[in-house]
Amino acid sequence: MYILFDIGGTNMRIAASRDGDSFGEPKIVPTPKDFDAGMQMIGELVKELSGGEKITAASGGIAGPLSRDHSVFLNGPHLQGWNGKPIKKALENTLHAPVFVENDAAIVGLGEAVAGPGKGYPIVVYITVSTGVGGARIVNGRVDVSAMGFEPGHQIFDAGGALHNTSVGGNGIDLQGYISGTAISERYGKKPREITDATFWDDMARLLAYGLNNTIVHWSPDIVIIGGSMMNTIGIPIDRVRAHLKGILRIFPELPLIEHSALGEIGGLYGALHFVKQNLHG
Repeated sequence: MYILFDIGGTNMRIAASRDGDSFGEPKIVPTPKDFDAGMQMIGELVKELSGGEKITAASGGIAGPLSRDHSVFLNGPHLQGWNGKPIKKALENTLHAPVFVENDAAIVGLGEAVAGPGKGYPIVVYITVSTGVGGARIVNGRVDVSAMGFEPGHQIFDAGGALHNTSVGGNGIDLQGYISGTAISERYGKKPREITDATFWDDMARLLAYGLNNTIVHWSPDIVIIGGSMMNTIGIPIDRVRAHLKGILRIFPELPLIEHSALGEIGGLYGALHFVKQNLHG
């Protein structure tokens, strides 16, 4: 049995795979802000899912960068109580099995690359716009190599404040500081879902397009897949992202495909299943 996990800044998702090809109904719960409470909750959920069956291995993602050996959770803006904690060792002690950990956006991106719109494309970029902004580059069905992971949400793209009217309280010069759910809530004093002004969301689509321009010229993908809660019905319209990007990206003769994610809230579990088999079997 494999245990699959996706520890996000807002919710965590845990599932079990008994056949190595699929997984059962996941448990979705709010992510505890305290690390020890998180480990306890994961242990309880896994005990319920496994029914006492032996766990062969576990894998999944967590919302933030990891140490070079992927053993320590370094600095998650939305999981500060987990910062500096030995996530790999703690999970292995909790589950009594080998554990493979990756950044959560990379794991979701892997899922979208192997089981979503990216299937069949050699170079896939995944961007999530949610509580924060993250993403990863997937090459030939594997999370691309890196020294410290991928953090496209922290790209500085508006150093002088020219892209956005800072008179309304703009407080960030990186992509995440403008379009993440957290940034919008802080700036406007409302939850993003409470904002229904189409002009506002078109402006967010424009800002995302500027960030995607940088990501595309750096990573040169075949396809860009965009997911996350901010890309839902009330949120950033992907057709407007495409339209703005056409006017911004000029160095390449054509855009890569720009597609919406297809796996919803459980994309990370698809990625975790693929990831655990890669780590065990190559």
